[in-house]
Amino acid sequence: MDLTLQPTKLAGSVAVPPSKSAAHRAIISAALAEGTSRIAHVDLSSDIRATIGACRALGVKIQADGDALIVNGGRLALTGEPIDCAESGSTLRFFIPIACGLDGEKTFTGRGRLPQRPVDAYLHIFDTQGLRYTCPPGASLPLTISGVISPGEFHVDGRVSSQFVTGLLFALPLLEGDSRIIVTGGFESRGYVDLTADILRRFGIDITAEGDTFIIPGNQKYKPRDITVEGDYSQAAFFLVAGAISGGIRVEGLDAHSLQPDRVIVDILKRMGADISEEGGALVSRPARLHGEVIDVSQCPDLVPPLAIAAAFAEGQTHITGAARLRIKESDRLHALAQNLTALGIRAEELPDGLIIHGGQPTGGSVDSFGDHRIAMAFSVAAAGASDPVKICGADCVDKSYPAFYQDYVALGGEVI
Repeated sequence: MDLTLQPTKLAGSVAVPPSKSAAHRAIISAALAEGTSRIAHVDLSSDIRATIGACRALGVKIQADGDALIVNGGRLALTGEPIDCAESGSTLRFFIPIACGLDGEKTFTGRGRLPQRPVDAYLHIFDTQGLRYTCPPGASLPLTISGVISPGEFHVDGRVSSQFVTGLLFALPLLEGDSRIIVTGGFESRGYVDLTADILRRFGIDITAEGDTFIIPGNQKYKPRDITVEGDYSQAAFFLVAGAISGGIRVEGLDAHSLQPDRVIVDILKRMGADISEEGGALVSRPARLHGEVIDVSQCPDLVPPLAIAAAFAEGQTHITGAARLRIKESDRLHALAQNLTALGIRAEELPDGLIIHGGQPTGGSVDSFGDHRIAMAFSVAAAGASDPVKICGADCVDKSYPAFYQDYVALGGEVI
């Protein structure tokens, strides 16, 4: 689906959708708990549907109740069905070690760019522990694994993805012996692992963190819980940027004390000159004169698309660093951003691990979403402040994380054709 967006002032109030990161973790924890849990405030984006499907492939019963999920978990079993992760990297990396706690053959499938996203951290563990696996040359999927993972000491390179650590944290408490995860080579996106540990503790799991080492006792049991998923800072980021470059937006539904790493968007935008204040439990972003900054995104890579749009409207040069991992997301986001910014008349230099963006006034033009939800949302925000209409090719990819994005965009005054 291609959409043309007219230049317009976005203004008003928006309630952000629930955190996709927190929802993944809560649903999986509930699936591992023997009993019934209720996970409230869940948005059924395609990524969340992939995680629900993976739970069901392991015998977990999940029913929708309005915007909540009723999860009857525990006693996981291989049903013989492939575990289809669709395009969700979180689903794939979280469920591989969980499924490897079960004896028998398990096959993971996916589509889009997911078969090209690496799972080498797990393959190294399989090689060390003697699990058998097959996957196509040069691709991760389909991946078929035989054997059961054993407790012990796990060394994980923290520079590729924190999702490998999270996946192990889900699975290791259920094994019969104690385990340790030692993160090596740096630890990017550490905050996502802290979010995982917090949710696991709420489901009764004991985890101790000592620096970059996690100590996980075995023979633990997840306990069912009722949880309400908090609002998503990574989605709020688009509206906070829109408020700064357009007509002013009140963003509601966020937890001021959240452990989400993307909460840092507020501090980064303020460094760029944004006028953001907390008022009555909401964040209000007003029009402001932005300026370029040097921004290290190694701990918050999902913020790069909205930050790139802020940089496009800022005075001077913005240098985004620590972003090499964006090349293996739903698209090569560094390339996608550089190409699309150039199409809108903004000079953008693509670096191996980042971008240099020379701010100004984006023009109209045609941009490609590259099938990436965050690219589509970012350039929708850019369209509001552009001098002429912007056509976004493949805009329907927003369903991956935020199905109601364009409804909210129009409610704020956006004009979509």
